[in-house]
Amino acid sequence: MSDGVGRVAVYVGIDPGLDGAVAVVCAGGGLLDWCDTPTLEVERRGARRREYADAMMARVLGCVAERWMVAGVALEHVHSMPAQGVRSSFTFGVGVGLWRGIIAGLGLPLSLVAPQRWRGALLDGMGRDKDASRLRALQLWPASVDVFRRRRDDGRADAALMAEWLRRSGGAVVAGDSTPK
Repeated sequence: MSDGVGRVAVYVGIDPGLDGAVAVVCAGGGLLDWCDTPTLEVERRGARRREYADAMMARVLGCVAERWMVAGVALEHVHSMPAQGVRSSFTFGVGVGLWRGIIAGLGLPLSLVAPQRWRGALLDGMGRDKDASRLRALQLWPASVDVFRRRRDDGRADAALMAEWLRRSGGAVVAGDSTPK
């Protein structure tokens, strides 16, 4: 499937965490590209920490939109957890908000998908841990072993699997709703 000017239709998955990623899957199911969430290290009050590199995030998704015809973007719809710290909850929320703003600014169709939904569809019988995501990604895209080989590559696997979930579910859904139309 293309847009008439030769651009291939793709589905994009985004794991919005600092250790997350963006992945691009073509309409035929192949993994075309990926990028770790752009971050930078800053020093505040003598402490170094990572923050989202918002301008680079916008460039990454903008390049995807220029290169391919984006049929939909699946962004993980997550909530804070009771045991999660205030700082980490806030930082994670900043990431989700940045991605949502960039997606809206580019006019891309957004699908918010709960982790339970995409994991249930793609990790059935495999467990729900981070290694299960990497294993499933390796099963689907064995030529991409270098992308998913390390334990900390789970954000890449999650992003790719969300894009695959969106592809299999038939495309974009209304933002805020995780039920495909």
